[in-house]
Amino acid sequence: MQQHRLPSRQHPPRPSRSRTLTGLLASAAAIAGLLLTALAPGAQAVAANPYERGPAPTNASIEASRGSYATSQTSVSSLAVSGFGGGTIYYPTSTADGTFGAVVISPGFTAYQSSIAWLGPRLASQGFVVFTIDTNTTLDQPDSRGRQLLSALDYLTQRSSVRTRVDASRLGVMGHSMGGGGSLEAAKSRTSLKAAIPLTGWNTDKTWPELRTPTLVVGADGDTVAPVGTHSEPFYESLPGSLDKAYLELRGASHFTPNSSNTTIAKYSLSWLKRFIDNDTRYEQFLCPIPRPSLTIAEYRGTCPHTS
Repeated sequence: MQQHRLPSRQHPPRPSRSRTLTGLLASAAAIAGLLLTALAPGAQAVAANPYERGPAPTNASIEASRGSYATSQTSVSSLAVSGFGGGTIYYPTSTADGTFGAVVISPGFTAYQSSIAWLGPRLASQGFVVFTIDTNTTLDQPDSRGRQLLSALDYLTQRSSVRTRVDASRLGVMGHSMGGGGSLEAAKSRTSLKAAIPLTGWNTDKTWPELRTPTLVVGADGDTVAPVGTHSEPFYESLPGSLDKAYLELRGASHFTPNSSNTTIAKYSLSWLKRFIDNDTRYEQFLCPIPRPSLTIAEYRGTCPHTS
């Protein structure tokens, strides 16, 4: 009689101990990575926008007379430059965060850099390199001041002692009165600028459809030198509808209000510079929704939400 053997049961080969250990370690690493990603949104934000500088802003922080950065300053002699009249550079002393965006600021008719000097340390302490300049003569007109703003930007990024602290791709311009008109001229000439802020600006040219730079126009309800009806309002209204733009009219203010420390000017100028030079959307909350009239704001208009 033939005997039939049952087929033997086949067992899969056991994985080696080292292979099992490797797999467990890989799984643990993957889980740890997921946990870190979930628990560290701040790290993701930094990676998404490498230009953010300083802590998350609050209403108190943007209204403060100084930000989180310690600052230094250096004088630039008119004899050492060409194209403008020298000035003062204010900058964060720390280099731990890398480079900073920069803004050049021009004074107005018959004025010197001292008239807008308060903006230097105030903006620099929030994470910008700021260059307040003198012009070639105190009587220079807006078109000349526009060229001088650009010359100062070129000096700042190419020759200045702090040039390695500046990101030359992230620049803006500001100015008071004829310097404000000059900031519009500079933005018209150099469309790569990231922000322009004319402060109670004056210019015989009332229309600016060529501008491609996000622009905050600041006027004053009591301005008799450059009345908002014939200067700031037409400037704003003539800007392209597709442009990120805003119009801030100060309440109880004069043409010369930007010549001394002013919390409302600083608050919205800082938010505008942060939003468009640094692409820091943490500051969008102070610009959109449109700020309402208040004791210091007569009117605010703007394009919200911002697109750039």
